[in-house]
Amino acid sequence: MRVLAIDTALANCAVAVLDDSDENPCQIQRAEEIGRGHAERLMSMIGEVMAESSTAFTDLDRVIVTTGPGSFTGLRVGLSVAKGFGLVLEKPVVGVTTLAAIARSRGPCATKVGSSLLVALEGKGDEVYCQLFDASGNIAGEAGVQTLTDLKEALPGELRLAGSAARKVAEALRRRDDIIENEMAYPDIAEVARLGMVTDPKSATAAPFYLRPPDATPQKKGRIERK
Repeated sequence: MRVLAIDTALANCAVAVLDDSDENPCQIQRAEEIGRGHAERLMSMIGEVMAESSTAFTDLDRVIVTTGPGSFTGLRVGLSVAKGFGLVLEKPVVGVTTLAAIARSRGPCATKVGSSLLVALEGKGDEVYCQLFDASGNIAGEAGVQTLTDLKEALPGELRLAGSAARKVAEALRRRDDIIENEMAYPDIAEVARLGMVTDPKSATAAPFYLRPPDATPQKKGRIERK
């Protein structure tokens, strides 16, 4: 299987072409931490990895894209491009959450068998966007927005942490730093591609995965509301 993976959900703008065949394995990727401006950089990065991997768009078996949690603007950029390719090429488009992709990125202290892994990304104030996974990176709980106070009451004893808010969670729980696997602010694009390869497109649609409504003022008829 040969896939194109796209991630514009958070501060990173990243793309990869991944081929898992034994005869002609291939992994070409580009990634830049840009914060904003994904729309201006994304298409040129896709062109670069497609050319370097000698891949025609018709060679792709599926397109994979991160669906969030992430920035509303960034998500729209990646999802629009991925859906556009899928529509033109008549190929499946697979959505992968940023939390699930980070859960697959093993740090120097891999999750022990029997332990749970909490992936937590920075939210507002003492809030984190988080989800619980098992030691193999499989989903073990619903994703949500949690305060550090609420997490103290809800987390299991055998726990590992990952994501940009991992250290903040460890401090709130008064746990040692050695339970932190990584402090990734965004997923590894290679892990996004690998996860999308093994995910059923029917169960992972390319729809934005929002954990809270957008901070936007709706437009009223006849004038634009400004904050």
